[in-house]
Amino acid sequence: MIWPFKKNATKQIARIEIAGAIGSSTRKSVLKALELVEERKYPALLLRIDSPGGTVGDSYEIYRALQRLQPKVKIVASYGNISASGGVYIGMGAPYIMANPGTLTGSIGVILRGNNLEKLLDRVGVSFQVIKSGPYKDILAFDRELTAPEEQILQSLIDNTYEQFVNTVAESRHLDPATVKTFADGRIFTGEQAVEFGVVDRLGSEEDARLWLAELAGLDPAKAKLHTIEERKPFVTRLLQSQISGITTVVSAADWVQFELSTSGQPLWLYRP
Repeated sequence: MIWPFKKNATKQIARIEIAGAIGSSTRKSVLKALELVEERKYPALLLRIDSPGGTVGDSYEIYRALQRLQPKVKIVASYGNISASGGVYIGMGAPYIMANPGTLTGSIGVILRGNNLEKLLDRVGVSFQVIKSGPYKDILAFDRELTAPEEQILQSLIDNTYEQFVNTVAESRHLDPATVKTFADGRIFTGEQAVEFGVVDRLGSEEDARLWLAELAGLDPAKAKLHTIEERKPFVTRLLQSQISGITTVVSAADWVQFELSTSGQPLWLYRP
């Protein structure tokens, strides 16, 4: 694992990009990058987020690491095309947030989804014999419907996690939790609407975010360049990615459109298929 080193870090702006679905690999690389920002004594960090969301735990750990870094480094989060759900959770770790007017953001909430294949299994003559240590050990099993007590347990879990999310947004953005709940119902909204709701401070591009960050950190905007901190991938991987980048872009866009249409824009923690 090789991380690029830049000289004169104390006069430059560190940049960390979070792109795609947020999972364990994202968490590990971002946490390592944040450690390097602190070690090299960068005065400012631009956190570029372009993500539809991801897992609760990984998003929370990145958010907490950003919180711990705030007293030492000026941080501005810059939202790209989309920063929704887990992307918003991470963004709450930055005291200053900028988004494009058309950025898709929001989707504040939690979802848990299971499959019930009971009728299909009955049709093909497949059944399961289950031995379990407790009545709820096979909760969300795909070969039967949820029982009423199981549904209550899962709803309680979702409600608790949702309250954590709402309180994080409320605390980070200095809003009342009741106010946050008026728009934290899973809906997606634009960057312009996010400013009205109070979850984004300003509208602008990544370059606008850099200029703002330079001002906050007392740096010369003409000289304070962005130093992207990222894990250097093996040469073969980088070569293959460069060869298929055009194809990858097309497929990802198609998948995203299909996903949006199939869910009517309602999923909360978002994943690309």
